[in-house]
Amino acid sequence: MINGGNEKQWFLYPANLRTKTIMIIIVSAVIIVSVLISSYFIGDIPTNFISSNQMPSLEHIFGTDWMGRDMFQRTVAGLGLSLIVGFIASIVSTVISIILGLFSSFNRFSDELVAGIIDLFGSIPHILLIILISIMFGGGVMGVVMGVGLTHWTPLARVLRSEVKEIRTKDYIVLSERLGKSKIWIALKHILPLVISQIIVGVILMFPHAIMHEAAITFLGFGLPPHEPAIGVILSESMNYLSSGYWWLAFYPGMSLLLIVLLFDLIGENVEKLLNPETAQE
Repeated sequence: MINGGNEKQWFLYPANLRTKTIMIIIVSAVIIVSVLISSYFIGDIPTNFISSNQMPSLEHIFGTDWMGRDMFQRTVAGLGLSLIVGFIASIVSTVISIILGLFSSFNRFSDELVAGIIDLFGSIPHILLIILISIMFGGGVMGVVMGVGLTHWTPLARVLRSEVKEIRTKDYIVLSERLGKSKIWIALKHILPLVISQIIVGVILMFPHAIMHEAAITFLGFGLPPHEPAIGVILSESMNYLSSGYWWLAFYPGMSLLLIVLLFDLIGENVEKLLNPETAQE
């Protein structure tokens, strides 16, 4: 009876913030990983001009495009490609942010140099810079990855620089310098471990920006080539048919992309809650 009462009371009490946060992270991550794995198993999508431009139905839940291709399969394949591009670009941006953030800890000159580089890249229109870098690397997947990766590091680098400036004032950093430890040793042994949480959150929140900008420049024709199953390509093609009433060609891919972006934002916000000492134990 006592055990049964305790179990009943356990169900009556709402889950604490930590449990809710972990559940949101797990559910969001499962959806994203499921999309990524599903896209891997989608091969060449067959064409069938007889069933072209069909509205959403039980057979084709996202409808079909002008070549009779299933829009659900194209959307999943496009999201998978966007996730891969966003992952690689985020890694590139993170490496740049970490290098600049740690370099700013060396001395006052290096700190001002990093601040100047951040301000320089931040002053250039974002989309224009991505397009120029993408063209410089020859376009295609490599061009998009480098274009997005070399332009999305500024917010994280700014956060890391701010954290590093505060850490450098600590007594153990001054003591390490007086004991003759090198700047690189201090940066790797003392500073880097203290900014890991900022790096993790920054990488996760970098994903949605990378995915959206990849889709944006591809939509404009400066990103992935037309034969790639990218969301930007799908949305660009749909513009030719929206005036004819084929709304599903843009609606479902666009909403799916928005959903993936929102899931990454949810993961980033909740991971930050877990890593924040003030909210981690609630």
